[in-house]
Amino acid sequence: MTATLIDGKAIAARMRADVRADAEALAAAGWVPKLISISVGDVAAAELYVRNQHRQAEAAGVAFESRNYPETISLEQLTGVIAGLNADPRVNGIIIQRPLPGHIPVKALQKAVHPLKDVEGMHPASIGNIVYNDLTLGPCTAVAAVEILKTLPLKMEGLDVCVIGHSEIVGKPIAFLMMGLGATVTVCHHMTRQVALHSRAADAVFVAVGKPGLVTGAMLKPGAALIDIGINRTADGRVVGDADFDSCAQVAGWITPVPGGVGPVTVAILMKNAVLATRMQMDHYRAAFAAAV
Repeated sequence: MTATLIDGKAIAARMRADVRADAEALAAAGWVPKLISISVGDVAAAELYVRNQHRQAEAAGVAFESRNYPETISLEQLTGVIAGLNADPRVNGIIIQRPLPGHIPVKALQKAVHPLKDVEGMHPASIGNIVYNDLTLGPCTAVAAVEILKTLPLKMEGLDVCVIGHSEIVGKPIAFLMMGLGATVTVCHHMTRQVALHSRAADAVFVAVGKPGLVTGAMLKPGAALIDIGINRTADGRVVGDADFDSCAQVAGWITPVPGGVGPVTVAILMKNAVLATRMQMDHYRAAFAAAV
């Protein structure tokens, strides 16, 4: 392997230390950051994520509560639950766990979460703010991927970047985030004719498609940075990314492993957003109180 392995766990640990210090300062002011996790029905698919979020929240000084609702709950009932959490000053962030039952569209719940409590950065307002380079509560995975790239000795201004995948919550936000840093960005998707033509010209490649082995070493410029955001489970139970790690590691200058790359940093960004949301809500309530008196 010629590529330098990017240690997402180490990056997340450094971020978590800063988040904990901020959380302790807020707690001293009477505002302990608190997250509520909402899952519906059989939680087996989301159980690992919830446990990991709970563990990381404790390490960051953020209170965490998991709530599970029966699969028979209606969309109207669930949006009512979220409305109650939006109005509760003791709750600072709301996480919607996936998957959800077919009768509950995830976008409807993401829209129901108040933007000030949207710690996942999934509300249309949070996504839209990225166009204006406002990253106050950005989508966690996209922000994490870009933060990882920023740790490398690369000049962001003028960097040629290829984003493979154009989802609303990962690919597109990454493109806007990188443009905000001054990079030249190409976005590839399922209708792009020659993905390799674009990826081989890039100094940094982000891939978030959900297809194991999609990106190979032959698709990379020698020395490029590869940020693999994909999480896939193979038939033999292994967790792999969207890149063929072995061939890519022979060509790339830097590469994220899966697991241990973008994932830990994504959770760290979630905790950072929880603290930012708490601070914004504290300022909001204090301003409202001052105006009332």
